[in-house]
Amino acid sequence: MTRPHPTAPRSAGVLRRVATTAFGVTMLVAGVAAAPASAAPAPTAPPGKAATTGSFVDSTPVPGGFASWKELLTLQQRMNTAAARITSLAERNPKSGFAGVVADPTARQLQVYWKGEPPADMVAVSRTTVPTRVLPAAYTRRELVAAAAKLRRSAGDKLTTVGPRADGAGLLVGTQNGLPGAASLAGVPVTVQTGVAAAPATRWDDTAPWWGGAAWRNTATGGGCSTGFGVFRAGAARVLSAAHCANINVVAADPTGQTIGAVGVRNTGTDTLLLTASAGGRVFNNSTDAAGNVVSEFNNQVIGALASQVGNFVCTSGAYSGTRCSIQVKARDLCINVRDFATVCGQVQAESTTRTNAVGQGDSGGPVEIVNGANTLQVWATGTNTAIDDTNTLTACTGYVPTGRKCAWRMYYEDIISGMAGVGASGVILG
Repeated sequence: MTRPHPTAPRSAGVLRRVATTAFGVTMLVAGVAAAPASAAPAPTAPPGKAATTGSFVDSTPVPGGFASWKELLTLQQRMNTAAARITSLAERNPKSGFAGVVADPTARQLQVYWKGEPPADMVAVSRTTVPTRVLPAAYTRRELVAAAAKLRRSAGDKLTTVGPRADGAGLLVGTQNGLPGAASLAGVPVTVQTGVAAAPATRWDDTAPWWGGAAWRNTATGGGCSTGFGVFRAGAARVLSAAHCANINVVAADPTGQTIGAVGVRNTGTDTLLLTASAGGRVFNNSTDAAGNVVSEFNNQVIGALASQVGNFVCTSGAYSGTRCSIQVKARDLCINVRDFATVCGQVQAESTTRTNAVGQGDSGGPVEIVNGANTLQVWATGTNTAIDDTNTLTACTGYVPTGRKCAWRMYYEDIISGMAGVGASGVILG
């Protein structure tokens, strides 16, 4: 890894760092090894933490013919509200025909996939919030989750990813070299992605209360990662990050050597951990130019947690890559096989719509955000960075360390709801 660019801007708040590590059968974790992390020069400690906000989506082209990101995100937020209501009601009924939801604002309507006839009142309520179209599905979500578990038992490490398609047509399966007979093993149709590899993916000098998107170092190995959102567990404020970054009781420090806290809770099944450190309800972000270079850094208020929906546009904030947007969710509820780590479930697959960097090495554990359409200076917590697909989707890196790392346009992250549940967190800290 190369050193961070000496002219990388630093806000009045704080700069932080990101770390990376290898992850999964076909994926690379977004962490940073000891040597690159050590190569980063320790920045001068800031005089204090200041809440400085900015809109990091304004510098990114708006997709789908929308006049502004605010217009797109406002529609997306209405879609997500309706999608969450439908999902909650459907999951209460074990005989529900619910298959999935696609909340892609560029489609201008919420697409609900259902096996059989959905409850008329549920659809009517959804249509009061957003245009809604109900489409037929071959399988329910429950049927596909069971089929995915069956395929995992049969195929094991031959799989990189497996989970239900949002349209209920079957399973989405990722492999390195293909999987002949996958449909027979699963008992349902299978869409196979080949050449998929998951590898684990760490800003530079934060202080307590620690914010999301800052860099931290594993003091046992020297490797580094990014801090995630602040969350509550048993009434105490804690810092969320990725489980592949460190083991229980390992002490985390920032790049200047300041102790953040130790790993107190860790769940490899969701790739989440909690650092026993004071956490705040803000996240570091930055604006960029057309080439992905950092222009200015600031921080944004966290206003809640929101589950990711297929079709959503999200942003990531890693200490190395910086803030990246124009990333669209392609699948959720996946289990992925992380190389040299574990099988991780509750994962979301997302891709940069511009085929530029989504995340890279050094970004593991960092926040995945949904920008508030009503106020683009605010964000919803929606996930925690886990891995990049380092086989066929590698691309040029961006941000604070633009060279000497691996970055990719396809990424995987743990949905905030399942990630918090995995470590017993009750909610995110609000800014």
